[in-house]
Amino acid sequence: MAKSANAPAASERASAALALLSLAAALLALGFNLALRIGAVLLALVGLLGCVTACWYAVSRRGLVRLLGIAGALIGLAVLITGLVLTVISVWIVVAVAALALISVLSARYALRRTPKALRSRDRAVRAPSRPDGGQRPRQTDHVLIMNLKSGGGKAERFHLARECEERGIEPVILQRGDDLAALAESAAVRGAKAIGMAGGDGSQAIVAAVAAKAGIPHVCVPAGTRNHFALDLGLDRADVVGALDAFADQIEQQVDLAAVNGHPFVNNCSLGLYARVVQSSQYRDAKLKTAADKLPDLIGPGAEPLDLRFTGPAGESFTTAHLILVSNDPYQLAHPGGRGTRKRLDLGLLGVVAVQVADAAEAGRFMLLEMTGQVRRFGGWQEWTGPTFTVDSGGPVEVGVDGEAMVLEPPLLFESRPAALRVWLPRRALRVSPAARAVWLLTRSTAADLASVAAGASPAG
Repeated sequence: MAKSANAPAASERASAALALLSLAAALLALGFNLALRIGAVLLALVGLLGCVTACWYAVSRRGLVRLLGIAGALIGLAVLITGLVLTVISVWIVVAVAALALISVLSARYALRRTPKALRSRDRAVRAPSRPDGGQRPRQTDHVLIMNLKSGGGKAERFHLARECEERGIEPVILQRGDDLAALAESAAVRGAKAIGMAGGDGSQAIVAAVAAKAGIPHVCVPAGTRNHFALDLGLDRADVVGALDAFADQIEQQVDLAAVNGHPFVNNCSLGLYARVVQSSQYRDAKLKTAADKLPDLIGPGAEPLDLRFTGPAGESFTTAHLILVSNDPYQLAHPGGRGTRKRLDLGLLGVVAVQVADAAEAGRFMLLEMTGQVRRFGGWQEWTGPTFTVDSGGPVEVGVDGEAMVLEPPLLFESRPAALRVWLPRRALRVSPAARAVWLLTRSTAADLASVAAGASPAG
């Protein structure tokens, strides 16, 4: 019988087999080691539970109870560390397990490169727009980059972004104290800019992105802020600040969603509840831990009044409060370890909504354990769903953290997704996929089945 043109090559079959065998070997090595030290693991678990429970009292009480909570947390931490030390997992075992896992991942990526999922993933990859000049880099006199020199501890100055812009023919616009960022971006658009970039944090990215979307021109994200979550989910290298400027020349275009709450745009998320209350304090930026310690007892202590946050859950049930509500521009990967805290896609046209209620120390411990094991959806106080809109009502002004920036908005709060509202230019050398999108999970049934099929000689594209 003639060999199918789609049949896997010998190297793909070997790679698939190697991926499965390496994974099995890594799991066996790790499992055998842990089985011999189950007592130490249980000791570490007890220490973790004690530490988390004590921490709950430390942050939710004042006076003697807080001091006892801190002492208990330190004891729990000591027990946890002791348990971890007593596991005495050899460094060579750790190295071997890590090496086997790496071999398994790399082999799987090669073996599965022609499977339907891989082909669809490549089909979704962003492509450079066709250009009448045959792909030559254009002159960039119509491109503008607004930069906040103070953001990210002064990254824009440290990397000499203004000079780098001038060398590339990009107009640098420096945000000065008292300037209206949206007005600067609108002025650039009115002057005929064909693309507007922002070198700053996520809050600044959202403002400039909204102006670019309204003007119908591309936005360039330069990760010169502190955390740069938007850049991470776009697949940019957050450490390569200068390299992000190549997007103006390479023009690898991707359409992504924007979101808004009562008309205020955001690229990442909005938070309501505990975090939003804490960040409202004028002392928060200079003394985060002290401010949180001062505020939390009034918010989660025994005498705390429930937050007035009324909303409808995924099954149509009504809620009158929550300790935390997180509304994101496309859903985050929160339950699985792979790419946790990032978004697999930015073009789903949906809001991700999470609402959490933690009643006491026991629930805090349970929540922590479930979160660490990727089973947070099993927590009774956890609600998670998606939708194009979401509404929160209240009896008075609501404190909100919008992409990390503190705001107070009048209710009701209407959150809405704006699908494909923003054109983004990315540099050619960027990965252009988020950690959640590029995570390879060999323990999933579908991936293991694909590897087994390829190793057996089945067509990878079948």
